[in-house]
Amino acid sequence: MSQLADLAPETPSPGVTAPAGFRAAGITAGLKASGRPDLALVVNDGPSRVGTAVFTTNRVVGAPVVWSRQVVSDGVVSAVVLNSGGANVCTGPAGFEDVHRTAEKVADALAVSAGDVVVCSTGLIGERLPIETLLAGVDVAAAELAADGGPAAATAIMTTDTVAKTAHVTIPGDFGTFTVGGMAKGAGMLAPGLATMLCVLTTDAEIEIDVAEAALREATRQTFDRVDSDGCMSTSDTVTLLVSGASGARPDPAGFTAALTAVCGQLARALVADAEGATHDIAVTVTNAETEDAAVAVARAVTRSNLFKAAMFGNDPNWGRVLAQVGTVPESVAAFDPELLDVTINGVQVCRAGGAHAPRTDVDLAAAREVHVLIDLHAGTEVATVWTNDLTHDYVHENSAYST
Repeated sequence: MSQLADLAPETPSPGVTAPAGFRAAGITAGLKASGRPDLALVVNDGPSRVGTAVFTTNRVVGAPVVWSRQVVSDGVVSAVVLNSGGANVCTGPAGFEDVHRTAEKVADALAVSAGDVVVCSTGLIGERLPIETLLAGVDVAAAELAADGGPAAATAIMTTDTVAKTAHVTIPGDFGTFTVGGMAKGAGMLAPGLATMLCVLTTDAEIEIDVAEAALREATRQTFDRVDSDGCMSTSDTVTLLVSGASGARPDPAGFTAALTAVCGQLARALVADAEGATHDIAVTVTNAETEDAAVAVARAVTRSNLFKAAMFGNDPNWGRVLAQVGTVPESVAAFDPELLDVTINGVQVCRAGGAHAPRTDVDLAAAREVHVLIDLHAGTEVATVWTNDLTHDYVHENSAYST
């Protein structure tokens, strides 16, 4: 599932409430000065309450990440509460106490254990949340929980996103029929570290915790971990998987992993499509690498180049910037002969055997939003794709004024 091009959902999805056994809500608690929705709650009504998560690998993390790592350690999650309008990062012991109080409030409202409540926050770093406002909002959200509340929950976690992001798939089989649903937020600070945004995934399949953990790590590895919008890793990234078992279907681990990966792929593709200020969605595919890791390393070297991204914004198929970045990858990471490298942009082979081939003027980057860059290393058989976006004036403006 390294290719995400065809995975963007065509119609709005119920998201986290598509599977049986889940309710959700999204409300306006008053955390955002804009008055937009800012608090979401997702509840697993069971009968199973298996839960797991992956988190940012940033060494600077928010209090919600510290708390939620403890919550998922026993493989049980009853609910996820998420707020936008403040990240609760670099807020010290008081910030952690705010997380604890939030989990306790959710626990009281739902009659569950606070130790089974994942807490997620997104927004500006370094400022305390208005905790009393947030806690009052939890009561409102709990009262509005509904089996069709997934879209409202997805809207409430948006920050610089321009659209809510939801997806689901339903898989029939001899084992029964099960559904995987999900919602995500993210439009910038998308760089891999097992997770690249806030995301809640749900399923009504009957699976054990070991299968859930393995499936989530494989799905994120192949999808969210291959999205690299701007090379900036967030302090709050969390992807949580909740398992209700309400369908009674027991898929094999491979089948469940494939379904989960499909949903993650749809959400990952939606993140790229909504990248801050972007005018191009860019897929960099590396083929014929010695190993998959080598292919990913080469693709990521290109997608993280501001020179390459600026060229794409200017509709300039400058393949020299591609080769220059390929050459930055150490030989110990990716073996290749520079004199054998080929580069194809939107179907036009502009570089062959390390030199110019078709005229770059044959490439029309202005005709469509998607750009496909193919790099052939001629060093093996492995392939990987990393998605990014161009570097635009709007991206610089939005992030220069983010805190104001």
